[in-house]
Amino acid sequence: MQVNRTHSLRTSAKRRLGFFRGRSCKKTLTSIILALCYLNSQGCIPYLFHLGKEQAKILYDRRSFEEVRLDPNVSSKTKTKLKEVEKIRDFGIEKIALSPKGGFQSFVQLNREAIGWHVSACHPLRFESYTWWFPIVGSVPYKGYFSLEMTKEEEARLKEEGWDTRIRVTAGYSTLGWFEDPLFSSQLYENESELISLILHEMAHATVYFKGDTIFNESYASFVEEVGTESYLFSTGGKTSVELWKKEERDRNRYMFLLKSTAKKLESIYSKGGAEAEILEQKKSVILQFKKELMEEAKSWSGVNLKKLSEKDWNNEDFLGMLRYHSGSGYFHKRFEELGKDFGKFHEEMRKLSELSNEQRKELLDSASKAESSSL
Repeated sequence: MQVNRTHSLRTSAKRRLGFFRGRSCKKTLTSIILALCYLNSQGCIPYLFHLGKEQAKILYDRRSFEEVRLDPNVSSKTKTKLKEVEKIRDFGIEKIALSPKGGFQSFVQLNREAIGWHVSACHPLRFESYTWWFPIVGSVPYKGYFSLEMTKEEEARLKEEGWDTRIRVTAGYSTLGWFEDPLFSSQLYENESELISLILHEMAHATVYFKGDTIFNESYASFVEEVGTESYLFSTGGKTSVELWKKEERDRNRYMFLLKSTAKKLESIYSKGGAEAEILEQKKSVILQFKKELMEEAKSWSGVNLKKLSEKDWNNEDFLGMLRYHSGSGYFHKRFEELGKDFGKFHEEMRKLSELSNEQRKELLDSASKAESSSL
Protein backbone atom coordinates (compact mmCIF):
# COMPACT_ATOMS: atom_id res chain seq x y z
CA MET A 1 0.00 0.00 0.00
CA GLN A 2 1.57 3.28 -1.12
CA VAL A 3 0.65 5.48 1.80
CA ASN A 4 3.22 8.16 0.98
CA ARG A 5 2.56 8.28 -2.74
CA THR A 6 0.74 11.59 -2.57
CA HIS A 7 3.48 13.17 -0.49
CA SER A 8 6.00 12.54 -3.25
CA LEU A 9 3.44 13.73 -5.81
CA ARG A 10 2.96 16.97 -3.91
CA THR A 11 6.69 17.51 -3.40
CA SER A 12 7.51 16.81 -7.04
CA ALA A 13 4.74 19.10 -8.22
CA LYS A 14 6.04 21.93 -6.09
CA ARG A 15 9.49 21.46 -7.54
CA ARG A 16 8.14 21.72 -11.06
CA LEU A 17 5.40 24.29 -10.58
CA GLY A 18 7.31 26.63 -8.31
CA PHE A 19 9.83 27.95 -10.82
CA PHE A 20 7.72 29.82 -13.37
CA ARG A 21 9.51 33.06 -12.53
CA GLY A 22 12.64 32.20 -14.53
CA ARG A 23 14.44 35.06 -16.27
CA SER A 24 14.03 33.76 -19.77
CA CYS A 25 10.90 32.79 -21.67
CA LYS A 26 12.67 29.61 -22.69
CA LYS A 27 13.07 28.54 -19.06
CA THR A 28 9.45 29.43 -18.34
CA LEU A 29 8.19 27.46 -21.34
CA THR A 30 10.33 24.48 -20.36
CA SER A 31 8.93 24.59 -16.83
CA ILE A 32 5.37 24.73 -18.14
CA ILE A 33 5.96 21.79 -20.46
CA LEU A 34 7.53 19.75 -17.65
CA ALA A 35 4.65 20.61 -15.33
CA LEU A 36 2.06 19.61 -17.92
CA CYS A 37 3.91 16.36 -18.61
CA TYR A 38 4.00 15.63 -14.91
CA LEU A 39 0.31 16.37 -14.41
CA ASN A 40 -0.54 14.25 -17.44
CA SER A 41 1.54 11.35 -16.10
CA GLN A 42 -0.55 11.47 -12.91
CA GLY A 43 -3.82 11.47 -14.84
CA CYS A 44 -4.47 15.07 -13.80
CA ILE A 45 -5.03 16.62 -17.21
CA PRO A 46 -8.00 14.39 -18.27
CA TYR A 47 -9.51 14.94 -14.82
CA LEU A 48 -9.00 18.71 -14.92
CA PHE A 49 -10.51 18.72 -18.42
CA HIS A 50 -13.59 16.94 -17.03
CA LEU A 51 -13.94 19.56 -14.29
CA GLY A 52 -13.25 22.44 -16.66
CA LYS A 53 -15.82 21.26 -19.20
CA GLU A 54 -18.55 20.81 -16.59
CA GLN A 55 -17.71 24.07 -14.82
CA ALA A 56 -17.88 25.91 -18.15
CA LYS A 57 -21.34 24.42 -18.74
CA ILE A 58 -22.43 25.58 -15.28
CA LEU A 59 -21.19 29.11 -16.00
CA TYR A 60 -23.00 29.09 -19.34
CA ASP A 61 -26.27 27.81 -17.81
CA ARG A 62 -26.37 30.41 -15.03
CA ARG A 63 -29.43 32.66 -14.96
CA SER A 64 -29.79 35.70 -12.74
CA PHE A 65 -32.41 35.47 -10.01
CA GLU A 66 -34.27 38.33 -11.69
CA GLU A 67 -34.43 36.42 -14.98
CA VAL A 68 -35.72 33.31 -13.22
CA ARG A 69 -38.38 35.29 -11.37
CA LEU A 70 -39.68 36.69 -14.67
CA ASP A 71 -39.85 33.23 -16.28
CA PRO A 72 -43.49 32.01 -16.33
CA ASN A 73 -42.30 28.40 -16.64
CA VAL A 74 -40.57 28.47 -13.25
CA SER A 75 -42.72 27.36 -10.31
CA SER A 76 -43.78 29.83 -7.63
CA LYS A 77 -42.18 27.51 -5.07
CA THR A 78 -38.76 27.92 -6.71
CA LYS A 79 -39.21 31.69 -6.92
CA THR A 80 -40.04 31.82 -3.21
CA LYS A 81 -36.88 29.84 -2.43
CA LEU A 82 -34.78 32.29 -4.44
CA LYS A 83 -36.11 35.15 -2.33
CA GLU A 84 -35.14 33.23 0.79
CA VAL A 85 -31.64 32.61 -0.57
CA GLU A 86 -31.22 36.34 -1.23
CA LYS A 87 -32.19 37.08 2.37
CA ILE A 88 -29.69 34.52 3.69
CA ARG A 89 -26.91 35.87 1.47
CA ASP A 90 -27.58 39.47 2.54
CA PHE A 91 -27.61 38.36 6.17
CA GLY A 92 -24.28 36.59 5.68
CA ILE A 93 -22.68 39.74 4.26
CA GLU A 94 -24.25 42.34 6.55
CA LYS A 95 -24.49 40.50 9.87
CA ILE A 96 -21.82 37.80 9.69
CA ALA A 97 -19.24 39.80 7.70
CA LEU A 98 -18.89 37.12 5.02
CA SER A 99 -17.34 37.94 1.65
CA PRO A 100 -19.78 39.10 -1.06
CA LYS A 101 -17.71 36.94 -3.43
CA GLY A 102 -19.43 33.89 -1.94
CA GLY A 103 -21.87 33.69 -4.85
CA PHE A 104 -25.57 32.68 -4.75
CA GLN A 105 -26.75 35.43 -7.09
CA SER A 106 -27.64 33.18 -10.01
CA PHE A 107 -29.46 29.88 -10.56
CA VAL A 108 -28.67 26.69 -12.48
CA GLN A 109 -31.26 24.02 -13.25
CA LEU A 110 -29.49 20.65 -13.26
CA ASN A 111 -30.51 17.61 -15.28
CA ARG A 112 -29.30 15.29 -12.51
CA GLU A 113 -30.17 14.72 -8.86
CA ALA A 114 -26.94 16.16 -7.42
CA ILE A 115 -24.27 18.70 -8.30
CA GLY A 116 -21.71 15.94 -8.18
CA TRP A 117 -20.07 13.26 -6.07
CA HIS A 118 -16.72 12.93 -4.34
CA VAL A 119 -14.71 10.01 -3.06
CA SER A 120 -12.47 9.95 0.00
CA ALA A 121 -10.24 7.23 1.41
CA CYS A 122 -8.53 6.37 4.68
CA HIS A 123 -5.87 3.84 5.64
CA PRO A 124 -7.66 0.80 7.13
CA LEU A 125 -5.32 0.53 10.13
CA ARG A 126 -4.89 4.18 11.10
CA PHE A 127 -6.56 7.53 10.62
CA GLU A 128 -4.54 8.70 7.66
CA SER A 129 -6.21 10.23 4.61
CA TYR A 130 -5.36 9.43 1.04
CA THR A 131 -4.72 12.82 -0.56
CA TRP A 132 -4.67 14.28 -4.05
CA TRP A 133 -2.70 17.33 -5.13
CA PHE A 134 -4.08 19.89 -7.58
CA PRO A 135 -3.08 23.38 -8.69
CA ILE A 136 -4.57 26.30 -6.70
CA VAL A 137 -6.18 24.23 -3.89
CA GLY A 138 -3.10 22.15 -3.05
CA SER A 139 -3.44 18.83 -1.23
CA VAL A 140 -7.00 17.66 -0.51
CA PRO A 141 -8.44 14.42 0.96
CA TYR A 142 -11.17 14.01 -1.63
CA LYS A 143 -11.64 13.91 -5.38
CA GLY A 144 -14.86 15.26 -6.84
CA TYR A 145 -16.59 14.50 -10.12
CA PHE A 146 -19.69 15.62 -11.95
CA SER A 147 -20.21 11.97 -12.92
CA LEU A 148 -21.21 9.22 -10.48
CA GLU A 149 -19.76 6.59 -12.82
CA MET A 150 -16.33 8.26 -12.80
CA THR A 151 -16.49 8.57 -9.00
CA LYS A 152 -17.20 4.85 -8.68
CA GLU A 153 -14.28 4.04 -10.98
CA GLU A 154 -11.91 6.01 -8.76
CA GLU A 155 -13.34 4.35 -5.65
CA ALA A 156 -12.81 0.90 -7.20
CA ARG A 157 -9.15 1.75 -7.82
CA LEU A 158 -8.69 2.85 -4.21
CA LYS A 159 -10.45 -0.24 -2.86
CA GLU A 160 -8.17 -2.43 -4.94
CA GLU A 161 -5.20 -0.79 -3.21
CA GLY A 162 -6.75 -1.65 0.16
CA TRP A 163 -8.13 1.71 1.32
CA ASP A 164 -11.31 2.27 3.33
CA THR A 165 -13.46 4.41 1.01
CA ARG A 166 -16.67 6.37 0.90
CA ILE A 167 -18.56 8.14 -1.89
CA ARG A 168 -20.57 11.17 -0.77
CA VAL A 169 -22.94 13.50 -2.56
CA THR A 170 -21.48 16.96 -3.13
CA ALA A 171 -24.12 19.22 -1.58
CA GLY A 172 -22.22 22.37 -2.48
CA TYR A 173 -18.81 23.70 -3.39
CA SER A 174 -16.99 27.00 -3.61
CA THR A 175 -14.66 28.25 -6.35
CA LEU A 176 -13.21 30.56 -3.65
CA GLY A 177 -14.30 33.72 -5.41
CA TRP A 178 -12.78 32.81 -8.79
CA PHE A 179 -16.29 32.60 -10.24
CA GLU A 180 -19.74 33.65 -9.08
CA ASP A 181 -21.00 30.37 -7.66
CA PRO A 182 -24.69 29.80 -8.44
CA LEU A 183 -27.49 28.20 -6.50
CA PHE A 184 -28.28 24.77 -7.97
CA SER A 185 -31.71 23.20 -8.30
CA SER A 186 -30.48 20.30 -6.12
CA GLN A 187 -29.93 22.79 -3.27
CA LEU A 188 -33.55 23.90 -2.96
CA TYR A 189 -33.97 22.05 0.32
CA GLU A 190 -37.33 21.78 2.05
CA ASN A 191 -35.62 22.08 5.43
CA GLU A 192 -34.99 25.77 6.10
CA SER A 193 -32.00 25.26 8.39
CA GLU A 194 -30.28 23.01 5.83
CA LEU A 195 -30.54 25.73 3.19
CA ILE A 196 -29.20 28.39 5.57
CA SER A 197 -26.34 26.14 6.68
CA LEU A 198 -25.32 25.32 3.11
CA ILE A 199 -25.18 28.95 1.97
CA LEU A 200 -23.30 30.24 5.02
CA HIS A 201 -20.84 27.33 4.86
CA GLU A 202 -19.92 27.97 1.22
CA MET A 203 -19.75 31.75 1.76
CA ALA A 204 -17.35 31.10 4.64
CA HIS A 205 -14.97 29.32 2.25
CA ALA A 206 -14.86 32.45 0.08
CA THR A 207 -14.06 34.50 3.21
CA VAL A 208 -11.18 32.52 4.75
CA TYR A 209 -9.35 29.69 3.00
CA PHE A 210 -5.86 28.25 3.40
CA LYS A 211 -4.42 26.25 0.53
CA GLY A 212 -4.12 22.54 1.27
CA ASP A 213 -5.49 22.83 4.83
CA THR A 214 -8.76 20.92 4.54
CA ILE A 215 -9.26 20.25 8.25
CA PHE A 216 -8.96 23.92 9.23
CA ASN A 217 -10.96 25.18 6.24
CA GLU A 218 -13.87 22.81 6.77
CA SER A 219 -13.91 23.13 10.55
CA TYR A 220 -13.88 26.93 10.31
CA ALA A 221 -16.71 26.91 7.74
CA SER A 222 -18.71 24.47 9.88
CA PHE A 223 -18.36 26.76 12.89
CA VAL A 224 -19.52 29.80 10.90
CA GLU A 225 -22.40 27.72 9.53
CA GLU A 226 -23.48 26.58 13.00
CA VAL A 227 -23.33 29.98 14.74
CA GLY A 228 -24.65 31.82 11.68
CA THR A 229 -27.65 29.52 11.23
CA GLU A 230 -28.77 29.99 14.82
CA SER A 231 -28.33 33.76 14.51
CA TYR A 232 -30.32 33.90 11.26
CA LEU A 233 -33.18 31.78 12.59
CA PHE A 234 -33.38 33.81 15.77
CA SER A 235 -33.51 37.10 13.87
CA THR A 236 -36.02 36.00 11.22
CA GLY A 237 -37.96 32.97 12.40
CA GLY A 238 -38.37 33.67 16.09
CA LYS A 239 -38.40 31.28 19.02
CA THR A 240 -40.20 28.38 17.29
CA SER A 241 -37.67 28.13 14.44
CA VAL A 242 -34.75 28.34 16.87
CA GLU A 243 -36.17 25.62 19.13
CA LEU A 244 -36.71 23.30 16.16
CA TRP A 245 -33.15 23.92 14.98
CA LYS A 246 -31.80 23.33 18.49
CA LYS A 247 -33.60 19.98 18.61
CA GLU A 248 -31.94 19.02 15.31
CA GLU A 249 -28.63 20.31 16.65
CA ARG A 250 -28.91 18.20 19.80
CA ASP A 251 -29.48 15.12 17.65
CA ARG A 252 -26.47 16.01 15.49
CA ASN A 253 -24.31 16.62 18.54
CA ARG A 254 -25.23 13.24 19.98
CA TYR A 255 -24.37 11.65 16.63
CA MET A 256 -21.02 13.48 16.65
CA PHE A 257 -20.39 12.33 20.21
CA LEU A 258 -20.84 8.69 19.20
CA LEU A 259 -18.59 9.12 16.16
CA LYS A 260 -15.84 10.89 18.12
CA SER A 261 -15.89 8.47 21.04
CA THR A 262 -15.71 5.52 18.63
CA ALA A 263 -12.88 7.18 16.69
CA LYS A 264 -11.03 7.57 19.98
CA LYS A 265 -11.43 3.84 20.72
CA LEU A 266 -10.22 2.91 17.24
CA GLU A 267 -7.25 5.26 17.48
CA SER A 268 -6.26 3.60 20.75
CA ILE A 269 -6.30 0.19 19.04
CA TYR A 270 -4.25 1.42 16.08
CA SER A 271 -1.64 3.14 18.26
CA LYS A 272 -0.93 -0.06 20.20
CA GLY A 273 -0.01 -1.93 17.02
CA GLY A 274 0.15 -5.70 16.75
CA ALA A 275 -0.75 -8.33 14.17
CA GLU A 276 -2.89 -6.96 11.32
CA ALA A 277 -5.52 -9.70 11.64
CA GLU A 278 -5.89 -8.99 15.36
CA ILE A 279 -6.22 -5.22 14.82
CA LEU A 280 -8.85 -5.75 12.13
CA GLU A 281 -10.83 -8.04 14.44
CA GLN A 282 -10.77 -5.43 17.23
CA LYS A 283 -11.77 -2.75 14.73
CA LYS A 284 -14.73 -4.86 13.62
CA SER A 285 -15.84 -5.36 17.23
CA VAL A 286 -15.68 -1.63 18.08
CA ILE A 287 -17.62 -0.64 14.97
CA LEU A 288 -20.26 -3.31 15.66
CA GLN A 289 -20.77 -1.89 19.15
CA PHE A 290 -20.97 1.62 17.68
CA LYS A 291 -23.73 0.51 15.29
CA LYS A 292 -25.75 -0.97 18.15
CA GLU A 293 -25.50 2.24 20.18
CA LEU A 294 -26.26 4.36 17.13
CA MET A 295 -29.38 2.41 16.19
CA GLU A 296 -30.69 2.70 19.74
CA GLU A 297 -30.01 6.45 19.93
CA ALA A 298 -31.37 7.19 16.45
CA LYS A 299 -34.85 5.93 17.33
CA SER A 300 -35.57 9.27 18.99
CA TRP A 301 -34.01 11.42 16.25
CA SER A 302 -36.16 13.17 13.68
CA GLY A 303 -35.72 12.65 9.95
CA VAL A 304 -33.37 9.66 10.28
CA ASN A 305 -33.45 6.74 7.86
CA LEU A 306 -32.95 3.87 10.32
CA LYS A 307 -32.88 1.22 7.59
CA LYS A 308 -30.10 3.04 5.74
CA LEU A 309 -28.12 3.43 8.97
CA SER A 310 -28.44 -0.26 9.83
CA GLU A 311 -27.28 -1.38 6.37
CA LYS A 312 -24.26 0.93 6.21
CA ASP A 313 -20.86 -0.79 6.23
CA TRP A 314 -18.93 1.62 8.47
CA ASN A 315 -15.18 2.04 8.06
CA ASN A 316 -12.32 4.40 8.99
CA GLU A 317 -13.24 6.95 6.32
CA ASP A 318 -16.64 7.51 7.94
CA PHE A 319 -15.01 8.55 11.20
CA LEU A 320 -12.18 10.53 9.64
CA GLY A 321 -14.64 12.29 7.33
CA MET A 322 -16.49 13.60 10.38
CA LEU A 323 -13.25 14.78 12.01
CA ARG A 324 -12.34 16.80 8.91
CA TYR A 325 -15.43 18.96 9.35
CA HIS A 326 -15.63 19.08 13.14
CA SER A 327 -12.11 19.35 14.57
CA GLY A 328 -11.25 21.89 17.22
CA SER A 329 -14.69 23.48 17.41
CA GLY A 330 -13.71 24.49 20.94
CA TYR A 331 -10.93 26.66 19.50
CA PHE A 332 -13.29 28.60 17.25
CA HIS A 333 -15.89 29.04 20.00
CA LYS A 334 -13.23 30.29 22.42
CA ARG A 335 -11.78 32.85 20.00
CA PHE A 336 -15.25 34.00 18.97
CA GLU A 337 -16.18 34.60 22.61
CA GLU A 338 -12.88 36.38 23.32
CA LEU A 339 -13.54 38.74 20.41
CA GLY A 340 -16.93 39.71 21.78
CA LYS A 341 -18.79 37.57 19.22
CA ASP A 342 -17.81 40.11 16.58
CA PHE A 343 -17.81 38.26 13.24
CA GLY A 344 -15.71 40.89 11.47
CA LYS A 345 -12.95 40.67 14.09
CA PHE A 346 -13.26 36.88 14.14
CA HIS A 347 -12.73 36.48 10.39
CA GLU A 348 -9.81 38.93 10.50
CA GLU A 349 -8.26 36.93 13.34
CA MET A 350 -8.61 33.75 11.31
CA ARG A 351 -6.97 35.40 8.27
CA LYS A 352 -3.95 36.24 10.43
CA LEU A 353 -3.37 32.51 10.82
CA SER A 354 -2.06 32.57 7.24
CA GLU A 355 1.28 33.32 8.91
CA LEU A 356 1.23 29.80 10.34
CA SER A 357 1.92 26.56 8.52
CA ASN A 358 -0.81 23.96 8.02
CA GLU A 359 0.82 21.88 10.75
CA GLN A 360 0.82 24.78 13.21
CA ARG A 361 -2.86 25.44 12.57
CA LYS A 362 -3.52 21.74 13.09
CA GLU A 363 -1.81 21.98 16.48
CA LEU A 364 -4.19 24.79 17.47
CA LEU A 365 -7.19 22.62 16.66
CA ASP A 366 -5.66 19.50 18.21
CA SER A 367 -5.08 21.25 21.52
CA ALA A 368 -8.76 22.20 21.62
CA SER A 369 -9.81 18.69 20.55
CA LYS A 370 -7.80 17.13 23.38
CA ALA A 371 -9.59 19.36 25.85
CA GLU A 372 -12.93 18.29 24.33
CA SER A 373 -12.04 14.58 24.27
CA SER A 374 -11.23 14.61 27.98
CA SER A 375 -14.95 15.07 28.58
CA LEU A 376 -15.97 12.17 26.31
